[in-house]
Amino acid sequence: MNIAFIITGLVVGGAETMLLKLLERLDRSKFRPMVISLTTEGDIGLRIASLGIPVVALGMRPSFPNPLLLLRLVGLIRRFKPDIVHTWMYHADLLGGLAAHIAGVKRIVWGIRHTDLSASANKRTTLAVVKVCAWLSAWLPCKILVNSEVSRAVHVTAGYNASKMKVIPNGFDVACFLPDQSARDSVRQELALAIDTPLVGVVGRYHPQKNQLGFVQVMSELTSKRPDVHFLLVGHGNDTDNAELMSAIRSAGLITHTHLLGQRMDVPRLMAALDLLALPSVGEAFPNVVGEAMACGVPCAVCDVGDAALIVGDTGRIVPAGDMPALAHAIGDLLRLAACERTMLGVQARERVTSMFEIRCVVSQFEAFYCDILTQ
Repeated sequence: MNIAFIITGLVVGGAETMLLKLLERLDRSKFRPMVISLTTEGDIGLRIASLGIPVVALGMRPSFPNPLLLLRLVGLIRRFKPDIVHTWMYHADLLGGLAAHIAGVKRIVWGIRHTDLSASANKRTTLAVVKVCAWLSAWLPCKILVNSEVSRAVHVTAGYNASKMKVIPNGFDVACFLPDQSARDSVRQELALAIDTPLVGVVGRYHPQKNQLGFVQVMSELTSKRPDVHFLLVGHGNDTDNAELMSAIRSAGLITHTHLLGQRMDVPRLMAALDLLALPSVGEAFPNVVGEAMACGVPCAVCDVGDAALIVGDTGRIVPAGDMPALAHAIGDLLRLAACERTMLGVQARERVTSMFEIRCVVSQFEAFYCDILTQ
């Protein structure tokens, strides 16, 4: 079965990483994939290409799609002759879906991995694309895959065709993300911290929806009561070159308590070193970082965005979205637990992820879904 995956871009992000995880495990004796990025190849594109999967980057500018490149996309689809075109994210849903339709593809699957459609959290052009997609959803795609129940509800409310929606959650590699005492020790050594220093992490690219600036308030409240706590911020843009973030941290007097590591390739090691993971986001669909931390045996304190509460269950703490004082209290509550109690929460967290979201089971859901589409 030929499947063309069309995605807006292939820089490191949650949606892009999930596509990589799917392609790493897709049964190549049954499925022949290719990947088309509307914009750049990025780090994820290079990793997909290393699997022997063709990757084409069209180089479109997000602000101004080139009609000639759209025609090239139609040509690529026609030459590959896909049984299914599976698009990922709004712009790819619109442009990739229309190109596939022009190329004569009958089985077009849209992919949605977003929940917050507020004007404050999105560009006007993105919201315009969402409105057009909602109108087209009645006839262009045969199915619409979302990665969270919250995302399904939000998009049905926005006008998307409810009968075409199906939820397949993100999956987590519990063999890659796992408890590791040596990681805990080595990361503290790298940061010149004592072995028993409490370490709270936020992992994700710097972005208003990820709310790193709001987390500075959390850090300030926590250190006023627990001056021994340190904070680890990981992800693109979380570095000392970020003037906005550095200014907020400096104003709060938290320079000595904060470690900005930027984009790293050793995220499983960093996750396993944490005492707690925090999710201060104001918008998510199915936050990968929460499941990854839980797989490492790390309890999580999360804002109730997307399916974060579903992932955590009773293995951590859940607070209202945007409530930073409540998040600070939840983190403090977890840090006050005896070490054995926090360890037990971590064990339960890993068991929950393994039983509900293990990556091989999730990939099997994708494979069954594609086979069902082909028989319809």
